[in-house]
Amino acid sequence: MAETTIGQSVGAERTTEIQDAYMAMTRTKRMYGGIMLVIFIALMTSGFMLADSRNAGGFWDGILNVFNFPGEVVKEASEKITLLPALMVKFFPSLIETINIAAASTLVGGLIAIVLSLLSTRGLARFPRLIGLFRRLMDIMRAIPEIVVALVLIFVLGGGPVPAMIAIALHTTGALGKLFSEINENASLKPLEGLESTGATWAQRMLLGVVPQVAPNWLSYALLRFEINIRASAILGFVGSGGIGYDLKNAFSWGQGRYDEVAAIFILLFLTIVFFDQLSSHYRNKLVGKV
Repeated sequence: MAETTIGQSVGAERTTEIQDAYMAMTRTKRMYGGIMLVIFIALMTSGFMLADSRNAGGFWDGILNVFNFPGEVVKEASEKITLLPALMVKFFPSLIETINIAAASTLVGGLIAIVLSLLSTRGLARFPRLIGLFRRLMDIMRAIPEIVVALVLIFVLGGGPVPAMIAIALHTTGALGKLFSEINENASLKPLEGLESTGATWAQRMLLGVVPQVAPNWLSYALLRFEINIRASAILGFVGSGGIGYDLKNAFSWGQGRYDEVAAIFILLFLTIVFFDQLSSHYRNKLVGKV
């Protein structure tokens, strides 16, 4: 009986110690969280004040006019609402060009990303000593914004869709290569061991042993990237890369009197992004569900 009482006492003390330790950890976590929140607020406040001081005009004076331009666009578009369908038809070829840029850059970037991801995955790499090199190469591709690459290429190659496609493809390669390599790390190595025992080459082992395991997830991320590239190709049109973004820039440049064109282009872009978002989401869910 005494032993039972002693055991219960020791158990109660142990429980109290665990509770005290847990509460101490919780207080420490809250303290660190509070410190980080204060630092974040301080950085945001100082950054905002610095940006406001360097702004050409007064931010607080201009913030009140932020809805003026959208209001003018909506007003003019509503007055010319009967012209919007015809304008949407007019700009539809430019939209197709934008989608083609996004599709081509996604395809090219995705194919290169597959190769780089296999070369930069531990346990799969053809040249293990060069894994770091391939990973840094993908980091560089992701780090440089598409618009910077596009501006350089436009200066060298001239305006048009080709610079936009190359710029987006480079960024897509870096982004998808990183995602693909993370997927590759979860692939089972047993099929590779079996293929290696039969004398299969590295390319054959990757094609027959790895690709069937990871292809659905690869395609899922590629579809998601395609959505992003549609937006990117439209933005690059502002710097002379063609597509619907170039038409939007021209409509903006004319100002009032052409805001109905701005509205038509916005509607086209919105409908396109929603369509491809729903389409790719549907197929991504089906592909991931089969894994």
